[in-house]
Amino acid sequence: LGIGMPTLVSNYTKPGVRIELQSENGLLGIGPYPSEAEVDPDFINAGKETITTIPGSSMFSSSDSFAMIRGSKVDVTILGAMEVAANGDLANWIIPGKMVKGMGGAMDLVSSESKVLVVMEHCAKGGRHKLKQMCDLPLTGARVVDRCITELGVFDFTTKGPEKPPVLIEIAPDTTVDAVREATGFHFEVAEPLKTMLA
Repeated sequence: LGIGMPTLVSNYTKPGVRIELQSENGLLGIGPYPSEAEVDPDFINAGKETITTIPGSSMFSSSDSFAMIRGSKVDVTILGAMEVAANGDLANWIIPGKMVKGMGGAMDLVSSESKVLVVMEHCAKGGRHKLKQMCDLPLTGARVVDRCITELGVFDFTTKGPEKPPVLIEIAPDTTVDAVREATGFHFEVAEPLKTMLA
């Protein structure tokens, strides 16, 4: 799980379904955010937020964590993004001219052959497109995004073979395809049938 919105995933796993969520700083088996009584400052995610563990969790070094990632032991990667291009390019690590502490693990994660899901707000401040024909920011990975989930819809991307337009496969219940097109900087196809996102 990347920092930001993706860290919320652990709060929404279906009861009775066991998913092993990994934090790149060295924890396998992330639970939901803690209640005030459960806060332990030694249990943190990659975004330095306190978290809980689930039965069977394992803690290890960051180097062991990245050995798992680079060794393609992670099935799905969930990241945030600043920009996603129509061909699945991802930009999420730097805005030129802004201070950055480091590139983090995103480049390792998107090159590990895991399925890459991006979770982000559909538009940037001022309504600027984050889903664009081409990324303007430096790339984290080329043609790596398999699916992008925003508050307006869910898009699937073609990352292998000839480039094809993304496909809107789900839409938010309180919007229209025309509104999604207006908020999106690339042409996309619409799935038939088009499902409604769960609220």
